[in-house]
Amino acid sequence: MNHLLPLTTLAALALVMTGCTSTQITEPDAATPRIEHVHGIAEDPRGTDLLVATHNGIFTVTPAGDVSGPIGGHDFDAMGFTITEDTLFASGHPGPDTAAELGTPNLGIIQSDDYGQTWSPVALNGSTDFHVLTAGPDGTLYGIASSDIDLLISTDGGHEWTTGASLGAADLVATDNGIYAAAEEGLLSSDDDGVTFVPVDDAPLLYALDARSDGALVGVGTDGALWEQNADQTWQRLEAVDGAVQAFAAIGDQRIVLVDERGIVEITPDDTTVLSPAR
Repeated sequence: MNHLLPLTTLAALALVMTGCTSTQITEPDAATPRIEHVHGIAEDPRGTDLLVATHNGIFTVTPAGDVSGPIGGHDFDAMGFTITEDTLFASGHPGPDTAAELGTPNLGIIQSDDYGQTWSPVALNGSTDFHVLTAGPDGTLYGIASSDIDLLISTDGGHEWTTGASLGAADLVATDNGIYAAAEEGLLSSDDDGVTFVPVDDAPLLYALDARSDGALVGVGTDGALWEQNADQTWQRLEAVDGAVQAFAAIGDQRIVLVDERGIVEITPDDTTVLSPAR
């Protein structure tokens, strides 16, 4: 597979776009916990709060923008983060107060069954740091380690891993229709559980990727805009983002939540709201 662009170039190509007139911005509260670089976003399975995986732990953000955390006091750097049903999975690096049993210098795969209050080691602890980690509808885990380009696949909750295709991917999403990768060559898809990938025709060049609950793909393009796949497989350009996007998630059929120069931003068909302004 020919790698046309290094991953750092993919992210760097995101243009700084401003001028979203519908954006609502609230002033940051001095008492709000400090969130450092954000790596992942997901909806809390228990309700409408967001779980935000960061450089210094996993935080909760309410629909009103109230931030709390890190959950359980855990200060690890959650480079990879995903949820299957009620189980949280993370990867990355330990923080100053992270339990040694979770792994050092890399966490491998760790798991929480109580929404982040406690964590336990699962596999590859100490040896592997997943910068890309996602879960499919059936609970299969897919990841790419920071030190490699091979897709790793686990069908047993992260205990055992097999190797799929080699690809330089900035992001992955698994849907009922297959696995999709925002890669250096462009958007790629796999219908054989990650063994092989082929290009998706006429797709924009994306560096962040997710899918709505109905399977429609959405992503952030290197042109500095949001893109959405239509039912006829064509693509529609949505609004611009502000600078490079750190983290990105499609939640339900209507919401997009991302982190860019503005902070944590929620986008719906009717409005764009900065939930937690950048400091």
